[in-house]
Amino acid sequence: MIGLTGPLLPVVSFLGRLPTATIQFGSLLLVARTSGSLAVAGLTGGALAVGQVACGPLVGRLADRYGQRTVVLVFALVNAVAIAALVAGALAGVPAPLLALLGVAAGASVPLIGPLARARLVALARRAGAPEPTVGAALSFESTLDEVSFVLGPALVGLAAVLAHPAYALAGAAVLVAVCGTAFALHPTARASAPSAVGATDTPGGPRARPRMPRAVHALRASLALQGAIFGACQAGITALTERLGQPEQAGLVYAAMGVMSAIAGLAMAVVPARVGLRSRWRAATATACALSLPLLWTDSLTGLYVVVTVLGIAYAPHLITVFALTERTVPRARLAEAMAFATSAIVGGQALAVAVTGRLAESHGPVAAFAAASVTAALACLIALAARPAPGSGAVLHARVKDRSGNTVP
Repeated sequence: MIGLTGPLLPVVSFLGRLPTATIQFGSLLLVARTSGSLAVAGLTGGALAVGQVACGPLVGRLADRYGQRTVVLVFALVNAVAIAALVAGALAGVPAPLLALLGVAAGASVPLIGPLARARLVALARRAGAPEPTVGAALSFESTLDEVSFVLGPALVGLAAVLAHPAYALAGAAVLVAVCGTAFALHPTARASAPSAVGATDTPGGPRARPRMPRAVHALRASLALQGAIFGACQAGITALTERLGQPEQAGLVYAAMGVMSAIAGLAMAVVPARVGLRSRWRAATATACALSLPLLWTDSLTGLYVVVTVLGIAYAPHLITVFALTERTVPRARLAEAMAFATSAIVGGQALAVAVTGRLAESHGPVAAFAAASVTAALACLIALAARPAPGSGAVLHARVKDRSGNTVP
């Protein structure tokens, strides 16, 4: 896989996506400290999430149409300016509505390097005629980078908040997205995701044709949104339980433990035998998440929480990797970046909504209410995986593209 990308691209793409994992938590801490209001901090963080969810698919669509190089370059620089403006506004004590607008701008301009790196790596593998295990390994690697970034990002913000001020973490994120986003955009592999490289063509006298998305993609997006909701519900429950136990500072470490286990499981997905089909993996991952979430309902100690949440992390990355792989095989290649961006927005949207809802549940009825919501959500994801079956003769068939011995692509 490194042979497809070169050694620099994984480093640049990881550092470039780190700000995305930093600004959500960083904005909450920054605004809470400068305004003294958790409500204003929540409003700003929520506005940032809304901006990212609303504009994420647009970033992917533009990348499919005009290529990643121009789109990432523009969005990375705009995002750096937007983050800097948010920091300046918070430090200056501007009114809450203006902070919310700055949060929307920071979220809407996220360059989504993670989803675009995933689309680029798949395009490189397909162009090189790589076997399916290599494509699976690429998706496992990219999902692991996402997991590590979303563990490391909040940890760095928390460290900056303890040692100095959250503004330093967000200022660093602005610099990182400008430098590494530019490097990702200008990397030679960006040519692999150019419109001409993925089969998009111009119609005579009109814009580039956009193939229709198959209906099967909606079930995949719903499954990812529910995965995000599980994240959010667990986050609310972990926060509530650690506060009840008198150790709120442990919440981030518990969540990080889950992320580390998820990253390990994600890397391990590369060695799953090819004979285990993607739909079987999807069903197994969602069923495992549902089963492993149930012990949370009876967890009432910090040690028990660490154990249960860490074990639960086993199911997360395999589900994400599998659904991203199904997405890659379901959508038209000319709209792959848009599909990957939409999938990521579904996760972010599901998590943001679940945090808002289950946070109130946990506050009113205790952490068990948030954990129960996580289990119910996992059960819904499992039902979707079980119900989403190929429909022969319809446009919603989940098909895999494989290479025959002559190197031709066949269903």
